[in-house]
Amino acid sequence: MPVQLKKKSAPSSRPPAPPVASRVEPPALLVEIVRALDAKKAVDLRVLHVAKQSSITDWLVLATGGSEPHLRALRIETERMLDAAHAPIAGTDGGEPGSGWTVVDAYQVMVHLLTPAQREHYALERLWRDAVEIAVPALLAPPPTSPRKPAKKGKRPAKPKAKAAKPKKTTVALRRRKPA
Repeated sequence: MPVQLKKKSAPSSRPPAPPVASRVEPPALLVEIVRALDAKKAVDLRVLHVAKQSSITDWLVLATGGSEPHLRALRIETERMLDAAHAPIAGTDGGEPGSGWTVVDAYQVMVHLLTPAQREHYALERLWRDAVEIAVPALLAPPPTSPRKPAKKGKRPAKPKAKAAKPKKTTVALRRRKPA
């Protein structure tokens, strides 16, 4: 019986979907950086886990600022947040004035701040397309609160015990009798 070969499918014109980041737990420092950039109105925030592709960093944060002053504000906020977290900064490179691209290197996390024109021109998302992308809304969500234990039915919570009251000092007025 002859062996039938399977037909090869034509290559897709669409780029492959980014890997799902279900097993990657972002560090707290990365979450704080993303929240700080979001608070300063950074646009098109993207977070890429590049530990398997890069030997110099584990995480890339890509953000767009509307202008050079906005990029400067985003850089200052990123540095302020890193200082508050006592995270070392390997360096900051703003390129030449008006370059439209600033990089803040915090070893484990590297932040790229670009103007819209530079973001489109360099397309770092395509360069790192084999990296795992982390959903930014999940990073911006408030941390979950611990659930409260349900109260037992039929019992009221115990009232806190009141402190023992100190006796009031009273003065006794002595009356003198009038001589008769």
